[in-house]
Parts: sequence; structure tokens; C-alpha cells
Amino acid sequence: MLEVEAPNTPTIPNEHKKALEFIEDVTSNAGEVQNRVLSEILKQNSKTEYLHRHGLNGAGHDIASFKKLVPMVKYEDLHPDILRIANGDKSPILCGRPISEFLTSSGTSGGERKLMPIIEDELDRRSRIFSLLMPVMNQYVPGLDKGKGMYLLFVKSEARTPGGLLARPVLTSHFKSRHFIERPFDPYNVHTSPNEAILCSDSYQSMYAQLLCGLLENSVVLRVGAVFASAFIRAIHFLEKNWPRLAHDILTGTLDEEITDSAVREAVMKVLKPNPSLASFIETECRKESWQGIIHRLWPNTKYVDVIVTGAMSQYIPTLDFYSGGLPLVCNSYASSECYFGLNLNPMRKPSEVSYTLIPTMGYFEFLPINHRSNSNDETLDHHDLVDLVDVKLGQEYELVVTTYAGLYRYQVGDVSCRIQE
Repeated sequence: MLEVEAPNTPTIPNEHKKALEFIEDVTSNAGEVQNRVLSEILKQNSKTEYLHRHGLNGAGHDIASFKKLVPMVKYEDLHPDILRIANGDKSPILCGRPISEFLTSSGTSGGERKLMPIIEDELDRRSRIFSLLMPVMNQYVPGLDKGKGMYLLFVKSEARTPGGLLARPVLTSHFKSRHFIERPFDPYNVHTSPNEAILCSDSYQSMYAQLLCGLLENSVVLRVGAVFASAFIRAIHFLEKNWPRLAHDILTGTLDEEITDSAVREAVMKVLKPNPSLASFIETECRKESWQGIIHRLWPNTKYVDVIVTGAMSQYIPTLDFYSGGLPLVCNSYASSECYFGLNLNPMRKPSEVSYTLIPTMGYFEFLPINHRSNSNDETLDHHDLVDLVDVKLGQEYELVVTTYAGLYRYQVGDVSCRIQE
């Protein structure tokens, strides 16, 4: 049975109960859920060129045939098909549903960013992960509905492929989607940053406005964060350089003239009023010789820092500990451009102890034992070595292989190795 509650559990809102019950149900019945997911994917995509190419003619939803015939692949194997889609070919090449856009991966292929196909339904599915985060977090840090989160979130540049499809980073896609912009009010997910500041493509104006709004509501901020640790450190360095301007704006109730984006100015001016005592407080703290603990000093009710500090981001842990005064560092989800995978059911663990629970509805997950990869040449890897989610062994290391609704089949995520923990 999957444990999702901490000791001394507080009162759980009904919506949170439903979310926790969902996690319990899909993880306790992972084998059944995974078979259903793979059947749905194969049925939806049964007429695609890709599956026909690999012998799934007329048996698109046959799991046994899929496991026997469909190979593991890397991005380079799919690149010709992805180029056809990017160039405007609308036939069902990889997916039976229309490709709505491409998500750009941070990895590269031939010097270019990887393009991951996405469909509209997949955006709906991925939004479900976000709805699970606070129900889990509330088990460990109760009372988050009594304040706000200062999250520093940013969009990046987007482009269009020759065929007219948008190509943009996964977080930019999420922040510009209706799931984010039109999200219903949730007392556990109230942020200090207005949407207009988050969606501003000018990184300076976006950062300035978000930090200003976070400072204006410093007493009600209960958690701070960004997606990646590097972005949060960048925000602290920005604050070190620009706090005199920010304090002046708060002192006078006027917004710096360099903030020229009209939507950002209008959004910020709704909350910006002269506050000499707050301005003096900020100046006093920021003028101190050491910035150790500056996060907890400026936002005194902060309970944790919500950032990804696993993998390559772990190098920032000492810096975050210094600036935050040792606040807990929370890594709450596990996602990529290819697929959203799961979440951390014990988010208050130290970064070195973080583990993630895969949510079986997100895609079909298989695992390649690391010993196969290390003892073999890439050319000899065989899809018959793959292990289903319910058949992994404790203590064994694996590479994650994913099949998605959007048209990735037995795709080697590549930069992920995972040790199975109890």
C-alpha cells in the first residue's frame, strides 16, 4: 500500500482527498493502469505509419505484438519523421491525433534542439500532475492556504516550424496555455506574480516586476521558488543588483520607468502603493554586509524553497542553503519535454534522498537495466531486455524508456538513470 500521508495529518480538504485517493489508486494498481494506458495509446495510434512500419498492421492495440515488434529508439531514429511533421506533413506519421505543437528539449541533435511532438489531449493530461502537488505538500506543511507563494516563473522565446507549428520550451507552453492562464482560484496556489509579469518576454522586466510584487507581499509569502535552482539563484543576484530601485518604488508607490510593458505596468500598479516602512526594512536588510539568510530575512514566514535541485541542479545546493538560511529545499515533480513522469510523495526529504513516484496514467513506462547498457554496445541493445513498471527490482538501476500518447514509442529518455527504492 502506498503511503501518502505524514504523521499527525491535518484536516484534508475534499479536493485534496480526491487527489490523494487518485494517487493511491493508480499506484496500487499500476499493472492494470499501465496495460490500459498502452492499449489506449496503441488504439489511438493504430493507423500511424510508424506502427505499421514495425509490423502492427491491423493489430494496433495488441500489447503482445507491440512488445515483440516495436524497437527501442533514440531521438536520432525519429528525426526524419519529426522533420516531416515540422515541414507540414499532416498525415498520421507518429500519432493518430493532430500534432498541436512541438516542445523543445534542452538536449540537442546535430546542433539543433530536439523537437518533441505534443497533442492537445496530452496538455490536459500533464496538467493533472500540477493538481496533485499541493495535496501532497499540504500533508507535510499545513496552512499553505493562509498565504501566498512567490514563484519566479518565466517564458522563453518560441518559433514556428516551416509547416507552421509552434516550437517552444515545455514550461513556456504550460504558462501560455489555458490550464495556467485560466486556472480556477485555489487558496493553496495563490502566487504573488501576476500573469502579465510571468508572460512578459522581456526577462529584465519580468524579473523586476515579479520580485517587486513578491516584496510588496513579503509578510504573506509562505514559500518561494522557481522551476530550476539556477533560475532562483539568478533572481537573488538580480535582487542584489537592483534592490535600491525596488525599495525606491515601494517607498514612493511609483514604478521604475524602465518597466515599459503596458500590461506589466498596469498589473503591478494594482498592488503598488507607497509603503515607507517596508522600503526601510528592505534597505536595512539588503545593506547588511552579509546576504546569508536573505530569503528568510526578507520573507520571514517562508517555510521552504521550491526548486529542482536534483541532477545537474545539485551544484546550487550550497548557494541556496547560504541565501535561504537553511530552509528546506523541495523538489516536488519529475518531468521533461518527452513526458511528465511523476512526483515526490515525501517532499521534505533532503535533496540527496529525493525519490519520485511515477504516475502510471502519464504514459507507458519500461525500464532498461543499466547493466545491459554498460556491458553492451549501443547497437546490441534489445527491446526484449525491457522490464515493465511492476517488474522492476529494488536496488537495481535502470534507464527509463517511455511510450506516450503523442507518438513516442519505447523512447530512451537517455539522460535519466534511476535506482528503484521502496
